[in-house]
Amino acid sequence: MNLKPLTPEASPRDAFGAELRSAREELGISQDELAMRMGYSSGHISSVETGRKPPTLPLARKVDQALGAGTKFVNLAQGVRANSMLRGFSHYVPFEAKAIEIRVFEIGTIPGLLQTDAYTAELVAASIARGAATEAASNDWLRVMAQRKKLLTRESPPELYVIIDESCIRRPIGGPEGMAAQLDHLLEVSALPHVTLQVAPYSLGANRGLNLPAYLLQLPDRSVAAYSEAAHERLFERDPAAIRPLLTAYYHLQVEALSQEASRAFIRKVRAELLATAPQ
Repeated sequence: MNLKPLTPEASPRDAFGAELRSAREELGISQDELAMRMGYSSGHISSVETGRKPPTLPLARKVDQALGAGTKFVNLAQGVRANSMLRGFSHYVPFEAKAIEIRVFEIGTIPGLLQTDAYTAELVAASIARGAATEAASNDWLRVMAQRKKLLTRESPPELYVIIDESCIRRPIGGPEGMAAQLDHLLEVSALPHVTLQVAPYSLGANRGLNLPAYLLQLPDRSVAAYSEAAHERLFERDPAAIRPLLTAYYHLQVEALSQEASRAFIRKVRAELLATAPQ
């Protein structure tokens, strides 16, 4: 059998795969046998070993159980997840800092640039609690987020265009009071002259052309950059041809979304509903 050579130094994902193969072979277990023990296909195990697929936490737990490895592979998988979160993002952040125009679309959570410190801390604490991030990686994340938020109040700030899906303001992070404070912050930020904030309501249905978070930058030399997120990867892109479809989808969504004034009214309405239904 011709095994693909592994390069554990290439990335944490590759290091996980190399460690998995090493532990499996040390116990004399084939990929087929390990796959059967774990309830996965042997092709899936092969893809994880060679770094073609990321190791999820459920998979890592089953590896630990199947190989009697304690929590070794869960710990490795957490490192992979933290690195994956920051890999594309770490490339993006320096470009965001010098952008003259930033366009954002977000789903599910308030965009980082517009989060209150309490909201960010709540998200980070939840990630640690469910084992999706380590304390060290989370502290790094908090520092990066705090620095990014300074973009809005610096001298000569970038033009910021933000479209948030309705889910961002409906999801009560930090409880009713905490979320009400976050919505107040959105209203304050949207009043800044260099900020345009729009809500993409659920009523758009299939007309909401973007289905993943996207951050689009125009740089001082008029070049463009983009950052987008999927379930297991974060992508940073500089190729204008690759970015153009994202920009086109963003422009279409700007037309379909609520106007800024209607969006502000909608946020106020959601805030009132949130507090009205909160336990007294």
